[in-house]
Amino acid sequence: MHFEGSSSVTLLFNFWDVRGPAGMVLSVFVVLLLTMLYELLKVWKITVGKRKHSSVTHPSAPVSFSPEQSCFAPVMRCQEGSSALASSPSEISLAPTETTTATADTTATSKMSWLLHCLQTAIHILQVTLGYMLMLCVMSYNVWIFLGVIMGSVLGYFLAFPLLNHI
Repeated sequence: MHFEGSSSVTLLFNFWDVRGPAGMVLSVFVVLLLTMLYELLKVWKITVGKRKHSSVTHPSAPVSFSPEQSCFAPVMRCQEGSSALASSPSEISLAPTETTTATADTTATSKMSWLLHCLQTAIHILQVTLGYMLMLCVMSYNVWIFLGVIMGSVLGYFLAFPLLNHI
C-alpha cells in the first residue's frame, strides 16, 4: 500500500464514497473537524478528572501518639514508660480523634464522584471510538485525508489545550 493523491476514496462506510474534488474538500473538512473534536474530548476528560479529584475528600485516619513515641531530642530524652509528657497540653492535643460516620455531605460527594467517573468513562468511550475511526480514515492511504487528520490534530491541540490553564 502507498499514499495516493486522488480525489476518489471510500471512507469508513460504503455511503461515504468520495468521487471528485468537491467531495474530497468536504470530506477533508469533516475529518479535520472530527480530529479537532478528538482533541477537545481529551481536554474535556482531563477537566472532568480534575473536577472529580477536587470534589473527593478523604477523611484522614486518626493518629494516636503515646509518650513513648514522642521524642524531642536534644531537649528531652525518650524514656520508655515515662509519663512526664502525659499530662502536658501538647500531649492532650495529640490524643486520637473519633472517626465520624458518613454524613449527607460525604454521601453527596460520593454520588458526585461516581457520576463524574461515569461521565469520564463515556468521554473515554467516545474518544477511543473516534480515535479508531480517524485511524481507519488515515488507513485509506489518501494524502488529502491524511493531511486533514494532521491539520485537525494541530488545530485541535492549538485551540483546546490552552483551555486547561483556565480550569
